[in-house]
Amino acid sequence: MPITESAISLNVPDVQASASWVRRHLGFTEAMAADGFCSLAHPEAGFNLIYLRTGLPTFKPASAAGRADGLLVVFTVDDIDADYARLRQEGVEIVTPIETEPWGERYFQTADPNGVIYQLVQWVSPPDAQHAG
Repeated sequence: MPITESAISLNVPDVQASASWVRRHLGFTEAMAADGFCSLAHPEAGFNLIYLRTGLPTFKPASAAGRADGLLVVFTVDDIDADYARLRQEGVEIVTPIETEPWGERYFQTADPNGVIYQLVQWVSPPDAQHAG
């Protein structure tokens, strides 16, 4: 099965709030938009972020029409400390300060105005380093 593009679609109450947030703080650009819909791209993300307004009558399946919840949008970055400092300076809500896991994942989490959680990660040692030797 050839896949030609990828996207993640998130239902949020205020599409423009999330779209503006990722444009300002994460460097995404608007690819397309309509009433209750916005698709954003980033040259290094590997997928588009799509925001859909909750309650759209055209949303299918209806069982998944609720608000995006219980998920993390994760991006691996080159300099976690610089991104943490920049986002704090920009006034971004940090919901989990920088932590480093024993397996080498250094990360922090932020939230956009709709409560979508974005996790930025930097590997400070190879993921398989604990199994070496």
